[in-house]
Amino acid sequence: MSTYVYGIARTPAPPFHGDLTGVGDPPRPVRVVEREGLVALVSDAPDDLKPKRRELLAHQQVLAQASAERPVLPMRFGSLSEDDDTVGDVLLERAEHFRERLDALGGKVEYNVKASHDEEAVLHVVMAEQPALRAESEANRAAGGGTYEQKLQLGEQVARAVQARESTDAALVRRALEPLAAEVSEGPESGGWLTNLSFLVDREGAGELLAALEELETSAPQLDLTVNGPLPPYSFVEKTDAPAGATGPAGAAGTAPAAG
Repeated sequence: MSTYVYGIARTPAPPFHGDLTGVGDPPRPVRVVEREGLVALVSDAPDDLKPKRRELLAHQQVLAQASAERPVLPMRFGSLSEDDDTVGDVLLERAEHFRERLDALGGKVEYNVKASHDEEAVLHVVMAEQPALRAESEANRAAGGGTYEQKLQLGEQVARAVQARESTDAALVRRALEPLAAEVSEGPESGGWLTNLSFLVDREGAGELLAALEELETSAPQLDLTVNGPLPPYSFVEKTDAPAGATGPAGAAGTAPAAG
């Protein structure tokens, strides 16, 4: 049976209040694998593990209880290893990295920020910035909409202008928020987002990031911002700028339970 990995901490093992269980139906008891001052929180892995709500919550519950009193490197949902011995081997091989990350992530949380364009608002921005394009649009409207060819040409010009604005606004989001974060990790690209960034911030200082987001929403109304956090720092277990889909200790990529 494979071993499911929840997270990594320093010894001694985090205190578990009661009999802590994790994924599976029935839930599997959580145990530890210890090597050279590090412990991995693990359990047996179900044969039919799927990212259902019950399993995602079980994963989160283990991490929440384990990290209540000390830093824990959170593995993404679905991080599997061949067996406990393999987990122990990885702890030995990557001990220096895990210790560095535990030091770096202590007292910190992750906020994931995704940005997209409000279609109507970004059109206003584009027209305001490009007088020639605005003039052409107004001329067409005055002429009853213009010919089919004129409409097509204008539509293509507007689409190119909006596309050019996407990279500008993606850079705007990062520039506004990056100074407030200890680290930044780029998430997977998607056609639905201008940018997908995770920010590592002090748990007690997250208010600055949230205030900056509110200010950004006011100063750049063309942006539609989606914020998820605070989260365990899933995207920063690997040294940034690692992809948000970085692999776990067993070399198997997983899915962050709440990263969205």
